[in-house]
Amino acid sequence: MTAAGAEYGGALYELAAEEGLEEVVLQQLTEVRRLLAENPAYEKLLAMPSVPKAERCAALDEAFGGQVEVYLLNFLKLLCEKGAIRTLPDCLAEYRARYNEAHGILEATAVTAVPMSEAQTEALKKKLEALTGKTIALTARVQPGCLGGVRLEVEGTQLDGTVKNRLDEVRRLLAATL
Repeated sequence: MTAAGAEYGGALYELAAEEGLEEVVLQQLTEVRRLLAENPAYEKLLAMPSVPKAERCAALDEAFGGQVEVYLLNFLKLLCEKGAIRTLPDCLAEYRARYNEAHGILEATAVTAVPMSEAQTEALKKKLEALTGKTIALTARVQPGCLGGVRLEVEGTQLDGTVKNRLDEVRRLLAATL
């Protein structure tokens, strides 16, 4: 994460928190980020120094005016004026991290070889919540290469209970004894 992204994202979170708009701004910021990612030419236009700042800000007004909170729109304009619109993913990451911390939310990813059922996902989520004492935002991903089992990724820590990992461990142990 860039220092600018952390600083700008943190400042936006503090403003939204003061106004009681944390959740709304998080949803809108996430959607704006998704839209810009889907339209890289538009993001490139907003970052182009050869296009006057006033025109870039007017493009933001046209695209998002009346559809997002005024604080978020002004934030996007500020990033555009500072030539920092490309830090938006880092701003979102910092905003989300502060939001999660303030609301006791822990993001986790479960990687499995086949899709988990809704009941399995819910059971895993409840088990993690009981272990951590926090609300879990669980994302499930399918990666056929893990063969079976589950690999959990929680706050940079990886708990690997996949069949592939166990086979690799057996290989390492056998190689060490030979």
